[in-house]
Amino acid sequence: MATYTRVWWDQGDGGLTRQDRRPCEYAAYRPDGIAGRPISLDGEVTAEVADAEQAIARFDAGATRLADTEALARLLLRAESVASSKIEGLEVGGSRLLRAAADAHPERSDLTALEVLRNIEAMRWAVGEASEHSADAIRGVHERLLRGTRLDDEAGRVREIQNWIGGSGFNPCSADFVPPPPDLVPELLEDLVAFLNEDSMPAVVQAALAHAQFETLHPFVDGNGRTGRALIHIVLRRRGLALRALPPISLILATRSADYVRLLNATRYDGPPDSEHASAALNEWIGFFAGACRRAVADAEAFEQELSDLIAKWEALVQPSRADSAVRALVVALPGVPVLTVPTAAATIGRSFEATNNAMQRLVEVGILRQISLGKRNRAFEAAEVIERFTALERRLASPSGDTQASRPARPVPYRR
Repeated sequence: MATYTRVWWDQGDGGLTRQDRRPCEYAAYRPDGIAGRPISLDGEVTAEVADAEQAIARFDAGATRLADTEALARLLLRAESVASSKIEGLEVGGSRLLRAAADAHPERSDLTALEVLRNIEAMRWAVGEASEHSADAIRGVHERLLRGTRLDDEAGRVREIQNWIGGSGFNPCSADFVPPPPDLVPELLEDLVAFLNEDSMPAVVQAALAHAQFETLHPFVDGNGRTGRALIHIVLRRRGLALRALPPISLILATRSADYVRLLNATRYDGPPDSEHASAALNEWIGFFAGACRRAVADAEAFEQELSDLIAKWEALVQPSRADSAVRALVVALPGVPVLTVPTAAATIGRSFEATNNAMQRLVEVGILRQISLGKRNRAFEAAEVIERFTALERRLASPSGDTQASRPARPVPYRR
């Protein structure tokens, strides 16, 4: 039975102010495990979940009919990873991030972008490699998130100290939420892994509950939010709903952050799991999560169509050209890598440096690419129209109504050029 346990906090002096070192009592949450727990959904939430799963499956199937689905998947993965980072305060615009990714030495100029790029690597590894749910896989995602940061020593390590959310940075006395004590975390994490390997409920329900439980456990010192959002896609990939394309769910969660936090907190019931309060809270959270999935798919499908139309326009601009030419190959690849150098472009399309350089000059001539500088010596090229559409997608997903003219973005987003 889940309960809040009263704990006494007294860390001594430690060089802190009188207020920060004052002893206090706080409530640490001890949740129930979720493996094997019966989940009862009401009729409306069941319908919401069915609609969300149909939307995700349709989007995944539709993406396979595009000329370059892997490029689209990479761009959506980038959008999802950027949003996941923004929720935790790492705000980097799409253009800035794309330039850092193309730079041979981004660490010299943009440390924040580098940390977001690390988040993308972790998300890519999660959905591509962590197909089997295990505590090692979860630690692997986290390790890739924190590797090379100031918390490198904690990368992939389950916490051995008490952490908390909100309030003071020195004690949990005024915290908004205090996760389980560290001695309970390993067992609860193994229970979560067992739940992740179940197939007894719809994938969207499993993803929603796994994410909520992970955020409740907060099993790491830092990086829990980003790891928990990667977990969503691990579930959707393993259950076969999102094999090719990732709906940018974190963009919606970031837009509706107040509801997101409120409903997550509501799932932390006090008492038995089959109580009316506990059941109502889980149903409200699952319904909200399913709605976020549907909204993410709707905007991603519109973005997909915009990119498809853009490729068609570009192909008309480069006529006449052979279907197998480097020019045509580059046109198709650009949505996935809209900022690139000649060497990275050559590697992307599998052509020689000379052929790729000639193709890029052709795209500059017709206005598809423009030359930019990365650092002092790096010559790069940018497909501005892709970045403009990527920015429009971020802005659209940041609007509560999905239309920035009807409702302003609810969180910081890049300005349109």
